[in-house]
Amino acid sequence: MKHPSNQQFFAYWNEKRGEGRAPDRGDFKPDAIRQLLGDIFVLACDEANRYPFRVAGTRICALLGRDLKDQSFPALFGSESRRDIADIVAAVTEEVLPAIAGITAASAEGQAHFELLLLPFNHRAHVPLSMTGLLAPFETGHSQLQDFRLTSWRYLHPPTERLVPRALRKLKLARGLMVYEGLR
Repeated sequence: MKHPSNQQFFAYWNEKRGEGRAPDRGDFKPDAIRQLLGDIFVLACDEANRYPFRVAGTRICALLGRDLKDQSFPALFGSESRRDIADIVAAVTEEVLPAIAGITAASAEGQAHFELLLLPFNHRAHVPLSMTGLLAPFETGHSQLQDFRLTSWRYLHPPTERLVPRALRKLKLARGLMVYEGLR
C-alpha cells in the first residue's frame, strides 16, 4: 500500500475488525475518518446488478463528473479490465479478503494514476452484503475520468486455507447428496 489515505483507511478498518475477519458496517463512524470521506465509497455486493454504488464520496463523483449512486462499479472499467475487477470484488465479498489495486484512467489532461483499496464488511444474517473502498489519486488536476484500467492487484492477508473455486461457490445449496466428479 503506497498512498497515505489508503494506509490510514486500512488502519481504521483493521482497528474496527479487532480479532474478526472484518468489521460490521455499523462499527464505522464518519467522524473518525472525516478527511477521507470524499474518496470513500460503499458498494452493494449484488453480482446480478453489477455491484452498484450505494454511496460515493464527493471527490470521486467530481473526478467522474457525475453522481455514482446505483451505477455499476465494474462499468467504470474498460472492457479489458471489467471481468478482473468484478472477480476481485467478488473475492473481497465472498472470501472476506481485503484487496489493493493500481489503476489508471484516461482524462482530457492525460493519464491519471490511482490506488484502489477494497475492504469487506462482516456478513450478517438479514443484512444486505456490502463493502467499502477508497480511490486515492496520486496526482491532482484530472477531471472527467473514463476507461479505468487495472495495472496491478493483490489480496491483503490471504487466508492460510485454499480458496474454493468460484464455480463451486456459485452452485446453489441443494438438499440431499450431491456428487461433484473430479474435485478433491
